[in-house]
Parts: sequence; C-alpha cells; structure tokens
Amino acid sequence: MPEPPSEIFTELPPEPLPEPLPEPWMRGPIPDIDPLLAPILYSFQQAREDLARWTEGLTPAELWATPHGFGSVGFHLRHIAGSTDRLMTYLAGEQLTQEQLAFLKSEHEAGASREELLSALDEVFRQAEGIVRSLDPARLTEARGVGRKRLPTTVIGLLVHIAEHTQRHVGQAISAAKWARVA
Repeated sequence: MPEPPSEIFTELPPEPLPEPLPEPWMRGPIPDIDPLLAPILYSFQQAREDLARWTEGLTPAELWATPHGFGSVGFHLRHIAGSTDRLMTYLAGEQLTQEQLAFLKSEHEAGASREELLSALDEVFRQAEGIVRSLDPARLTEARGVGRKRLPTTVIGLLVHIAEHTQRHVGQAISAAKWARVA
C-alpha cells in the first residue's frame, strides 16, 4: 500500500470541544438539600447559565432594544431580579418595602450594562439560595400571603412560582436577545 503524502500529517487534529454540561436539574442531587427544595436552586442556576450565554456580545443598544414593542433584554434581567426579591419577601411572611416598590417601577429604565444586570441578578439569586438552603422542608405547606391583599398560597407554592416565573422571563429575555440582534 502506498504511503500517504506527508503534508496530510503536518498538523494535529483540533482538540474536541468540551461536552456541554447537562442542564442543572440533570447534574444530580445537590448535597445536603432536600429534593423538594432543589428545583428552585436548579432554576436559578439554569437562569444564570442561559442568560450569560444568550446575552453574550449584545451591544448596549441591543440590550435595551424593544423590537416590535416586546420587553427589552435589560428589562427581563431586572424583572427577574426584582420579582425574585419581592417574592422572597412574601416567603419570609413580610410585605414589600418602599424601595422594592420603587425598583418595580424602574425595571424598564435603560442604562445598566449587561455585566451590571447579571451581577445584580446573581446577588439576588445568592440571597434567595441562602434562604432556600435554610428552609425546613416540614414548613413547605405553611400559609403565606402575597401582595397587599395577602392572596393565599404556601411556602412551596411561592417556591414553585419563583422558579417558573424566573424561567418564563428567561425565555422572554432569550427571544428579546434574538430579536434585538436582527432588528
């Protein structure tokens, strides 16, 4: 058999790309966390990873663009942080502060950078994770009230809502990022 030309073997093949991690909920149990509390922690980590990935490279104009009247990426990042903070306040059995109400009214205001928004989101998630990690699973069915009308729910009801609300706005932020890039 003839020998292949030597120029074929002058370069090594490129290193294979690392395998992407599975989604957080498929990475196994979280040590020392009750399985009923883990889903919200998975949701926060999934949000961090997805938002970092899909906002990478956005210009400030793209971050705050509102194509077709949809909420901007910046709004969704602020809203996820603000709503998580507000809902965790209800989880603690408290009412919102004036500062939280003012933040709610300012969520649409442009100005913060991607890095500032992701950092603020991470800070809120870390605070919420600390609270979740300290929860006694025996308290999941305890009653809680939401809003000024103190609408009825439970600890686990709030945790589920925080997780699903976070993911809803992550999806909207990803869509807004895609629209902003083509607008």
